Amino acid sequence: MIKRLVITTFLLVEYFSGQEKSQDCMYLQYCKVCQSYKAPRSHHCRKCNRCVMKMDHHCPWINNCCGYQNHASFTLFLLLAPLGCIHASFIFVMTMYTQLYNRISFGWSSVKIDMSAAKRDPRPIIPFGLSAFAASLFALGLALGTTIAVGMLFIIQMKVILTNKTSIESWIEEKAKDRIQYYQTGETFIFPYDMGSKWKNFKQVFTWSGIPEGDGLDWPVRDGCHQYSLTIEQLKQKADKRVRSVRYRAVEDYSGVCCPVTKGVKTFFTTPCTEEPRISLSKGDLILATRGLKHWMYGEKNLDSAADGGVRERGWFPRKCVEKCQYDSETDQPVDGEKKNR
Repeated sequence: MIKRLVITTFLLVEYFSGQEKSQDCMYLQYCKVCQSYKAPRSHHCRKCNRCVMKMDHHCPWINNCCGYQNHASFTLFLLLAPLGCIHASFIFVMTMYTQLYNRISFGWSSVKIDMSAAKRDPRPIIPFGLSAFAASLFALGLALGTTIAVGMLFIIQMKVILTNKTSIESWIEEKAKDRIQYYQTGETFIFPYDMGSKWKNFKQVFTWSGIPEGDGLDWPVRDGCHQYSLTIEQLKQKADKRVRSVRYRAVEDYSGVCCPVTKGVKTFFTTPCTEEPRISLSKGDLILATRGLKHWMYGEKNLDSAADGGVRERGWFPRKCVEKCQYDSETDQPVDGEKKNR
């Protein structure tokens, strides 16, 4: 693991040193946490506290990010887990059927179920009583539920793989369409990494050796696009988000708990079902809100102290804890530490 990290760091240094010479770093995003430029298709993970190449999402079940190095392995896991659950479901069904076959008698007016030990010779090694039947039925439900849930995740992953995207990039593409439609710019956003063939896209992730193609830094792109087409669109979306964001001031303290009891019943029961964090608020804090729900808002709080280095804290907070400032746009008063245009 350490060897792989050293090699990756060396490749990034070599890669970006060459990019600085060609002035291509003006198209790259800068990660303030990692204190370095992000490679194309890379994103910073708050859980892992590092930038991940070709990040798809952070999976809490494997306690790791799904990205360039393990996208194929994670997808195979999503395939094999439902198959194993289907096999387990078949075993549970056949076990309950064989054990109950001689114990259930159906009549015209009543149903008699005998859950005592088997009345046959030889006796089973493990008596199939009421507790064993309940445990088997519960395990069958878990197996079927896992099959459906994980199977749907596998289908979603295969859809993005066959278009050579990640879940994050699919969301970026949707936001690009919304941005173009909102401003009526007339431009057309073409996803640069879709090779136009499902088989070619499939081979970008799955290989016979198990090692994905490329180095995670340079990617083959479609005609008419270049390596930074997606990054440029991300920079446009971030600039648009700053323009359309609204500034609020905290009027109540908020501890940052997931389901606050003291902020009202509606706020408690409508807490966002997401892994995104909550941010604590103190009366008088300034928050730049970028999106929101009926009772919750998402934004960032600027930490102005020198110890924090101007790092912004992002997360959800209750709407009733803030009020809109007189200057309601980020453009009316720029935020300290805002990234300058390069």
